[in-house]
Amino acid sequence: MVTVGEGLDKAVQAAFTRPVPKSAGARMRYLVRQLKGTRQVAQLLRVSQRTVERYVKDQIRKPRRDLAERLEREVHKRWQPQIRAQAKQTAATTGGIVIDTRARFGYTAAPGTTDDPRLRHLTVALPPQHAARLFEAQESGVGEQELRDIAAEALGEVYFRDSGRRAHGLEVEFSDLEHVEFEL
Repeated sequence: MVTVGEGLDKAVQAAFTRPVPKSAGARMRYLVRQLKGTRQVAQLLRVSQRTVERYVKDQIRKPRRDLAERLEREVHKRWQPQIRAQAKQTAATTGGIVIDTRARFGYTAAPGTTDDPRLRHLTVALPPQHAARLFEAQESGVGEQELRDIAAEALGEVYFRDSGRRAHGLEVEFSDLEHVEFEL
């Protein structure tokens, strides 16, 4: 399942200036430094404190699949927070964001117009105010459906209504999301 939240995270990760640690030991040491202790890392990853200590000392090198996924997710979430914040700030103030999506778009429009949903592939540059709304909503912890609604509203404004120059009153519905990518 493709999500808007994951797409936004990947776009921000493209701004990283250094590679994320690759080995389990390096990732575990990074988390121990960030969270200031093995106990906190153990609670975060739902493993024992002794297991964390073994990874830190490279006594264990290959984690189980579920632990490897949690470890990767937590490291990516915390990696280069200043670079991440700077990239979001740039997109929200000057740069905007590009959305590339393949989804079904339906419309609520005036009588006599076609409002049948159609599968479309769109690549649209969204202005900074839309990028700011997406990032603010993501940081406030809203659900995936609300992020999709914000993206649909932004696509409706920029692509379908052409920033208010046509199709006044057209409401865009964004469903059956097959693909979504963002680029800063």
